[in-house]
Amino acid sequence: MLIGGCLCGSIRYELEGEPAGFYHCHCKRCRKSTGTGHASNIMVKHGKLVFTQGEDFLRRYKVPEAKRFSRQFCSNCGSVVAREVPEIEAVVIPAGSLDTEPPMRPQATIFWDSRAEWSCSDDLPQYPESPL
Repeated sequence: MLIGGCLCGSIRYELEGEPAGFYHCHCKRCRKSTGTGHASNIMVKHGKLVFTQGEDFLRRYKVPEAKRFSRQFCSNCGSVVAREVPEIEAVVIPAGSLDTEPPMRPQATIFWDSRAEWSCSDDLPQYPESPL
């Protein structure tokens, strides 16, 4: 069972199913929807997603010309949460919305050729917390 929710705690979800993949996606849509260099998503094929709290706060945006790209988020805090993607018979979980460590590690970086040039450099200094 995977359990998660949004930043403000208004939405809570539970998901039954086995993760099929964990990817860092660098496509333009993922970058725009997260405001970051990539989205970190776990795919669960044929998963059973249940919202245990805050379903009234759920909002969904689907890019009109996209076959399957959408984002589901909390209308209170804007955090993305798990969403069903019927076109691929899967549930997509934004990894950061989980309450605990994901059950697997990322397996691949996808849409790498679409990535922003400033994204994902291992050459930068690393800090355990904010340097400011």
